[in-house]
Amino acid sequence: MTASLGGRIAIVTAAGSGIGAATARRLAGHGTAVVVADLSGRRADEVAAAIVAGGGRAVAIKMDVAVPERVQATIQLALDTFGGLDIVVNNAGLAEAAPLHEISLESWNRVIAVTLTGTFLGMKYCLPLMRRQGRGVIVNTASISGIAGDYGLSSYNAAKAGVINLTRSAARENARDGIRVNCVCPGAINTRAAELLGKDRAEDFRRRNAAAHPIGRIGEPDEIASTVCFLASDESSFITGAAIVVDGGITAHTGLPDMA
Repeated sequence: MTASLGGRIAIVTAAGSGIGAATARRLAGHGTAVVVADLSGRRADEVAAAIVAGGGRAVAIKMDVAVPERVQATIQLALDTFGGLDIVVNNAGLAEAAPLHEISLESWNRVIAVTLTGTFLGMKYCLPLMRRQGRGVIVNTASISGIAGDYGLSSYNAAKAGVINLTRSAARENARDGIRVNCVCPGAINTRAAELLGKDRAEDFRRRNAAAHPIGRIGEPDEIASTVCFLASDESSFITGAAIVVDGGITAHTGLPDMA
C-alpha cells in the first residue's frame, strides 16, 4: 500500500478531526500530498501543520462542502499547490436527531446538503479532471446508518443511503475511464461528535454503543482511515462500486435475542 500511495495527491474533507484527520495523517504517512479541507479553518490548519511538522506534505483550506465554489476552490488548490489530483475522500457528514414528524424542513435540508449534496459536489467537480487524465480514486464516507434505520435519525439515514447508491452509480459510469469509486460504512466511531454531547452523555454514548457491537467496543478513527487508504491504494485495484462495512460486527446481528 505504501508504494502505491507515494507521490499521489489527495483531498480529504472534514479533515479537521475524527475520521477525516486520521485519514489525512495516514495518507500523508504513506507519501501522499494532502489538501486538508474542513469547515473549521483552524482545525484544518492544525492538522496540516502537524503533517508538515512530521515530514509530510499538506496544505489547509476552510471549506463548506455544500457550497460549489468552495469545492471548486479546494480542487484548484490541489492543482496549484501539488500539480494534480489523484484521490478524493468525501468524508463530511451531519446528523441532527429528531423523530421524523418533528424534523423541520430547515434541518432536513441542512443534513441532506452536507451529507449527500456535499458528496455529490465533491464527485461532480473532480470527475472531469479524473476522466481527462484517465485515472482517479474516490472514497465516500457512508455509514451503517445508510444500510438500516436508526430511531430518530431518519434524515441522516436517508442521506447516507443516498451516498451508498450515489457511489454505486458513479462507479458504474466512470469505471471504463480508469476511475474507481467506493464507500466505507462505519459503525459507531469515537470522534469529536461524541465529545460535543458533553462528558456524561459522551460516556453514555460510548457505553451503550460498545454494548451493541459484538466486538465489545466502538471503533477508532484510525480503523476507518486504514480502510480508506486501502481503497485509495492500488491494493484495491479490482474494487469499485463497493460499500465496505467497518462496524465491529453490528450489522451481522439479525436483531433477535441471543440463544446462549
